[in-house]
Amino acid sequence: MSTADHFTINSAASSSYSKEQNPLLRLKGPHKVTYHPNSDWDSYVDVAQRPIDMDLILPHYRARHQPVDHRMNIFVGTEAGPVKLKVCRNFSRCKFYLEVQASMSDVTLWLPSDFKGRIRYSGAAKFSCGFVNRVMPNVYFTTEEDDGNSAEDSVVVVTNGSIRFRMWDVQTCTPENMQKETLKRLFGCSRKAPETTMDWDFLLED
Repeated sequence: MSTADHFTINSAASSSYSKEQNPLLRLKGPHKVTYHPNSDWDSYVDVAQRPIDMDLILPHYRARHQPVDHRMNIFVGTEAGPVKLKVCRNFSRCKFYLEVQASMSDVTLWLPSDFKGRIRYSGAAKFSCGFVNRVMPNVYFTTEEDDGNSAEDSVVVVTNGSIRFRMWDVQTCTPENMQKETLKRLFGCSRKAPETTMDWDFLLED
């Protein structure tokens, strides 16, 4: 990775993307993820020193010539600067693989409430009430590399910074309502997380 900021996205020229210098590129707001048959990644972002705050909009239809079992592959990398990513979808059959390589950066991910699959991450993580209420029942945490199962979602986060998992509500197409989900957690949810790797944004004990 060069010392200057660089950004590469949606290239159709093999798995090694050409690095395009453009300090004015927007790394904030909505970004549509589209199928790219000649690339390893359907969306690829790699910057050095800039913060990332993106809404990754997954397609609600299958592109022409896209294999039925294709899983959308997304890469986001940075050396510094906070990373905030919302994975937004309204078509649950659109599975995705998201890899975040963030060096020392803090990472916050909003995963869709209909997420079903595996998550692998470095260090410790915090989980919002919405994530625990709606996403956690369909997640299994692993230390092994992704096996390429196109029938499930998969997330990999590698960073020495903090990691936070939150929920993106597929019904309302918005991030979780923290107050609402906290009340659900208090009065209706008793699900526990793996013992050694979890930290809580909210915890109530007798």
